[in-house]
Amino acid sequence: MAVKNLIISDDDIDRRLDNYLISKFKYIPKSKIYNIIRKGEVRINSKRIKPSYKLKKEDLVRIPPYLENNIPESKNISTELIDSNINDKNILFYDNNYIILNKKNNISVHGGSKNYIGLIDVARQKFGENIDLCHRLDKTTSGCLVFGKNKHAVRNFNNALTSNKIKKTYSAILKGSFKGSRKIELEIYKNLNSKSKMSISYFKFKEKLRNTTLVDVELTTGRTHQIRIHASKINHPIIFDKKYGDNVFDKSLNIGNCNIALHSRSITFPNLNDKEIKVSCSPSNDFNKILQNLRWIIYYY
Repeated sequence: MAVKNLIISDDDIDRRLDNYLISKFKYIPKSKIYNIIRKGEVRINSKRIKPSYKLKKEDLVRIPPYLENNIPESKNISTELIDSNINDKNILFYDNNYIILNKKNNISVHGGSKNYIGLIDVARQKFGENIDLCHRLDKTTSGCLVFGKNKHAVRNFNNALTSNKIKKTYSAILKGSFKGSRKIELEIYKNLNSKSKMSISYFKFKEKLRNTTLVDVELTTGRTHQIRIHASKINHPIIFDKKYGDNVFDKSLNIGNCNIALHSRSITFPNLNDKEIKVSCSPSNDFNKILQNLRWIIYYY
């Protein structure tokens, strides 16, 4: 079966290769896209290339034929699933370029082998196939999630991200007593075969809780698991973080099995017309439940 070649047009200049393929082949899991790039099944101008490669006009992108030949049947997404994840209460912003949702816990942004339906599938069912994710949140993290309604909007967001013009603020509950404010700078490796990238977070004390601390975290970079890694490195891991946290400590809190205490509270970035978009959202019910259980109870006699 012959390979297929794609020619890059003006609309896709400067897009990252991985984002281009994820957008073009929406039915292919994101993990599969990265796998075929790493294996060299995708080539540009006959050369192996990295996922971060920025596309140029008239680049010749060679793809394996099964990407287009194995188009799956449409996913069966119920009205209940759509309404529970996208409704008037959790649509934070909507214009000709962007949709911003207050994402719930326990839904992945991408579908895959373990998660058949992702939030992006739900959004496309609701708003149309041209919708794309501008960034991601972990499955158990709630809060502000931005979707682009067209290629120009997604590219504008990616450019703003690269040039550090996006401000994200999270709420997190950390193990132990964290005081004051602290800037964390750390090189993060996405995997063993990747180069490290500098990551910067600003942690700021908000409220003392029972054996824990509520903090604000502001990001100027957006690396994978950045806040979770930074919190763990300073010995104040986010509670109920199954990967980087302290499971023994979490159990000692005696509030049951909870989602990670991390919420994307606000995001600010430039729109295509350079006007600033700024939205914020309330924490999820899960986050508030944890907070209520950890706030000090004062008894008056």
